[in-house]
Amino acid sequence: MEAQPATAPRKPRLEGLDVARAFAILGMVLVNYKIAMTAEEGSQWLISLVSLLEGRAAALFVVLAGVGVSLMFRRALATQDPLLMSQKRKELFKRALLLIAVGLAYSPIWPADILHFYGFYMLVALIVIQLANRWLWWFSVALLLEFVVLLLVFDYETGWDFTTLEYLDFWQWQGMIRHIFFNGFHPVAPWAAFLIMGLWLGRQDLTSQGFRNKLLVMSISVVVVIEGLSLLAVRWSLSAFPEVPADELVALLGTKPMPPMPQYIISGTASAFAMIALMLTLVERAGDWIKPLVYTGQLSLTLYVAHVLIGMGTLEAVGRLYNQSIDFSVLSALVFFICGLFFAWGWRLKFSQGPLEWVFRKIARG
Repeated sequence: MEAQPATAPRKPRLEGLDVARAFAILGMVLVNYKIAMTAEEGSQWLISLVSLLEGRAAALFVVLAGVGVSLMFRRALATQDPLLMSQKRKELFKRALLLIAVGLAYSPIWPADILHFYGFYMLVALIVIQLANRWLWWFSVALLLEFVVLLLVFDYETGWDFTTLEYLDFWQWQGMIRHIFFNGFHPVAPWAAFLIMGLWLGRQDLTSQGFRNKLLVMSISVVVVIEGLSLLAVRWSLSAFPEVPADELVALLGTKPMPPMPQYIISGTASAFAMIALMLTLVERAGDWIKPLVYTGQLSLTLYVAHVLIGMGTLEAVGRLYNQSIDFSVLSALVFFICGLFFAWGWRLKFSQGPLEWVFRKIARG
């Protein structure tokens, strides 16, 4: 968080955001290990549980990124200081380029990488950062509608081999543009809406229990309504259009992240808001026992990269990465997360930032 002007007291760090980020990492590790291990056999309740997290954990991660960007620009927006605004814009631009570069370099190892998408979302943030709150909402709606239009005009499956989840022409410029902006794992249209909604949330008074309570109730209500309507729509369409493949109807009317239809983005944003509200309240009432989770969230970038390079790398080295059961997949994810929690705890007792977090901050501010 940015320092406040000398005349204003420094606001404490909102550690509830760090705890929410820690749980986002846990969710992403659970989902990614299931994908990497093609874990479709085993305990059905575990398969269902991890499936519920698909697209939700990553959405929470991106919304939290938006909150972080909003807090980064808070003083510049409050003071309208052009020099400070320019400084923050340059810093965010450098971070965006670095994320894109690192993410693309990381993609051959982990094709489902979110980091390079994350960098493009931040470039979008540079465009909208000074917009009024209502325009942030309208810009998000435009991204949702843009995706629907693109879906009507272009073939969503172009470039994909969905049997292996391989994007065949990723390294050709047409394929890369298509992947990043339309039909990749986390395309800018409409996934950048998550970050923009995070920008809006970061402008609110997150220290207010009243606001958090209202946010929680409204968010849960939206999730229940959207998920309920989606379920009803899927069931009705399956009986009304038996000639249409069931998987196509589920994809268009359901709330899965691929393709990212408007109902998924709305439900994913609401679930992220609810999680953030809960964690902010939890941390206020918790004792020091929650510090390891706080530190884990503060090392989210380091742990995200490590869950592939170290976690999956170790599993591959011992011959346990592919064609595993969901039980082993979940166990492996939990073991990695617990190890990451202890690593983050020990690291933060000695250093103020995680290793990759320090590198990114150094380059962005250099």
